[in-house]
Amino acid sequence: MTRLEWPTIALTAFIYAAWLALTWHAAALPWWIACPAGAILIAWHSSLQHELIHGHPTRIKAINDALASVPLALWLPYPIYRDTHLLHHRNELLTDPLEDPESRYVTPAAWAGFGALRRALLNAQMTLAGRMLIGPFWSIGSFLVSEAALLRHSAESRRIWVGHVALCIPVLIWLGPVCGIGLGYYVFGMVLPGTAILLIRSFAEHRAAADPARRTAVVEGAWLLGPLFLFNNLHAAHHTAPGIPWYRLPGWYQAHRAALLGANGGLVYRGYTDLARRFLFRRHDTPALPRRG
Repeated sequence: MTRLEWPTIALTAFIYAAWLALTWHAAALPWWIACPAGAILIAWHSSLQHELIHGHPTRIKAINDALASVPLALWLPYPIYRDTHLLHHRNELLTDPLEDPESRYVTPAAWAGFGALRRALLNAQMTLAGRMLIGPFWSIGSFLVSEAALLRHSAESRRIWVGHVALCIPVLIWLGPVCGIGLGYYVFGMVLPGTAILLIRSFAEHRAAADPARRTAVVEGAWLLGPLFLFNNLHAAHHTAPGIPWYRLPGWYQAHRAALLGANGGLVYRGYTDLARRFLFRRHDTPALPRRG
């Protein structure tokens, strides 16, 4: 019998319905309502995609992928996100710039070859303010540049992008001809701010350390952003037990809190205000990381 996780199914329906309702009315709404609401929904949708990557809300991968594949943010094909994120879950390789696709570190050799401007931009993104302001442009731009290079010699990459463009077409028709939302308004008013919100979550969830167990952090007390991130702020718990659904993760974390914080060396923040107090304008770490092994 197929397992159905009804809270996730209900959340999926709500996020898509809310996005449709918001975009339908966005042209009539002031930007200071429409844009923050759109950014929140895009960030929430990305959190939902992350949840579905890990085998939710059914046991049928094709159904989960179909639910997650609608490209509300436009720029990231879901198959690429899914496959690279699963590679990221090799906990013994976390933060390694050559092995972890989601690492924000670079090798010393790469760092030595960078010019002053690139070094400055990477250093700035080691602060929370820099990650939110520069990070969306850097993340999206560098991803698209690397994918453009792959398209020239990878048939699989071309197949993924053809499928992604096909999925983007109805989204763009809905936004433009149907709802009267300009592409620039949507990208700069909703997609980029939504990406900035997501970068709050990922900013300090991993930190370089010799012991792999000490590379994954926890942010407690995130009563506002925690639900938006589907409790992925409890990141050490997620990496320890990635199959636990979002609505059970806080309880599981509390039951195993002592063991998790003992294993990660007490790498815990008391909310995102604590994180901002420490690292809004101060670097969380240095960008260059030696290759391990």
